[in-house]
Amino acid sequence: MIAGIEGQLVQLGTETAQVKVGAVTYEVMLPGYCVSALSGQIGANVSLCTMEYYEGSLGGGNLIPRLIGFLSPLEREFFSEFTSVKGLGVRKGLRALSIPIADVAGAVEAGDEKMLMTLSGIGRKMAQSIVAELKGKLQGFAFGAEPARAAQTKLKPFQTEALEILIAWGEKRNEALELVEQAVQKHPEIGTAEELVPVIYRLKQGAEV
Repeated sequence: MIAGIEGQLVQLGTETAQVKVGAVTYEVMLPGYCVSALSGQIGANVSLCTMEYYEGSLGGGNLIPRLIGFLSPLEREFFSEFTSVKGLGVRKGLRALSIPIADVAGAVEAGDEKMLMTLSGIGRKMAQSIVAELKGKLQGFAFGAEPARAAQTKLKPFQTEALEILIAWGEKRNEALELVEQAVQKHPEIGTAEELVPVIYRLKQGAEV
C-alpha cells in the first residue's frame, strides 16, 4: 500500500491534485477541505497521507486503482470510519467532506442531522444512517483532532508510516507521535520507517538517551 506521497504540487482541481515525485506524476483524489487547504500551493512541495482503493466491478474485470490523499493519518482514519456507513462510498464520502473532519465528527456526535444534510450528497436518510451507525465512535475526531492534525502534517511520509506502525502495535496516538518526534530529532539521518521504528522502541525502553 502507498501510505504517503511527498512531491511538488503541479496541479489542483476541484476534486483531485497532481503531485510530481521525481519523473512520475501521481493523480490524487482529495476531499473538499483538502483542496481548500492546498489552494495557493501550486509549485510547492506537499506531503500527503494516502490510501488506495480500486474503482470498478470485479465482475466486469475493469478495476482501476485510485489514490486518495489526506493531510494527516488521523483524517485518513476518519475517512475509513465515515465511508463504512452503508450506502456512503468513497466518491460520495469525498464530495461530502467539504468542511474539516472535526466539524463533521462533532455533528455526528451531537446527532445534528440538519448540519450533516448541508454536506454535498447527504440527504435526510443518509444523515440518519450516519448518526445511527457512527455516533459514539468519533469522539477522538471531534475533540482534540486539530492539534494532532497540525503536528502530523509536519511528518514526512516515512515518519507517518512509522507512526502508523506504532499505533497498529497498540501505542496511543499522542504518545506514538511524541516518540516519533523524539527519534527524528535525535537521528535526523534516518530516512526509512524500517530504520526509525527500532530506534523509537529503544528510546521507549530507555536503551537510548
